[in-house]
Amino acid sequence: MCLVFVCDEDERIVGQQQAPGSCPYCGGLIKAMDVESQWRLCFLPLYYKTKRKYFCTLCTRRLILQY
Repeated sequence: MCLVFVCDEDERIVGQQQAPGSCPYCGGLIKAMDVESQWRLCFLPLYYKTKRKYFCTLCTRRLILQY
């Protein structure tokens, strides 16, 4: 008997806006994106989470906040 589990993660952009400040690498503008991630197991949704991610518009690097 063989069991196969199908797991999937979807990320969907909910909103975008310009964030204050500039990129420390190239000096470009920063864009804040609200991303909703969803984990599914055999097409059944298990987990939802909304995150805010920051990206530079010039060098397209993902920026991480450090507190």
